[in-house]
Amino acid sequence: MAIEHADVLRAAHLARLGLNSDAEAAGYVDDLTQILEMVDRLQAVNTDGVAPLSHPLDATQRLRADEVTETNQRETFQACAPETAEGLYLVPRVVE
Repeated sequence: MAIEHADVLRAAHLARLGLNSDAEAAGYVDDLTQILEMVDRLQAVNTDGVAPLSHPLDATQRLRADEVTETNQRETFQACAPETAEGLYLVPRVVE
C-alpha cells in the first residue's frame, strides 16, 4: 500500500495534528511507507500450524482468594461528599 503526501495531510487533519511544513509531512510519508512494508513482510510469513501465544513464557498466574480484606468505610468517605442519597454519590447531570 502506497502512502502519499495527501494521505498524511488528511490523517493529520483527522487526528488534529499540526504539521509545520511539507518537509515534515514528507518525513511521515517515508516513515509510514516503511512501516507498511514491514507489515507486508510480516503478513507474508507462513503461520499455519502455529498456536497463538498469550505470553512467550509458559507461566501460570498465582491467584489469591476473593475475600474482603477492608472494612466498610462508606460513611467515612461519603461524609465529605457534597451530596449523597441512599449510599450513592449524587453528581450534576452532564448529558441532557
